[in-house]
Amino acid sequence: MSPYKRLFTVFLFLVLLLAIFELSGLRSHFNLAYLHQQLVDNPITGLIVFILIFALGNLVQIPGWIFLAAAVLALGRTWGGMATYVAAIMSCTVTFFSIRFIGGDALRGLNGRLATRLLGQLDAHPVKSVVLLRMLFQTVPALNYALAMSGVRFRDYLVGTLLGLPLPIVAYCVFFDYLAIQLHLS
Repeated sequence: MSPYKRLFTVFLFLVLLLAIFELSGLRSHFNLAYLHQQLVDNPITGLIVFILIFALGNLVQIPGWIFLAAAVLALGRTWGGMATYVAAIMSCTVTFFSIRFIGGDALRGLNGRLATRLLGQLDAHPVKSVVLLRMLFQTVPALNYALAMSGVRFRDYLVGTLLGLPLPIVAYCVFFDYLAIQLHLS
């Protein structure tokens, strides 16, 4: 299959997911209040629901900071950060395999100097590149999609994700904890 057909198939997958997301009513579960309540009411099952919703949210282009904020507000800075780290790793893994299955390494087939240069950097230093991208963009869904279709090996993707996420998660945890204290939410 040509890279453009693979990209179009990934696009159709995203549209289908968004349609299911909207029509099924799942959208109502993607807010701070619902996520917070799940984590407070049911610490164990709430965490499982949190991870599943994070993974689905990442597939449908919902940024991870929303989940982090809910976890910090519900569980505090330390436990909320740890829960988010685990959920983010699981979410990135689900996205990687889902998009790799559908889109393969479609970005490798694109012609252009920019694509060639970016993929060359990724090939030369895959773990370092993923670490830097994670530190800058965390779990931004578009990054997950691009990395999945870049042809990077899963091992390099996972190691880069494991190493690149802690620093921004800690920074966000401190920020959301401070914000919660200032707004008297905790």
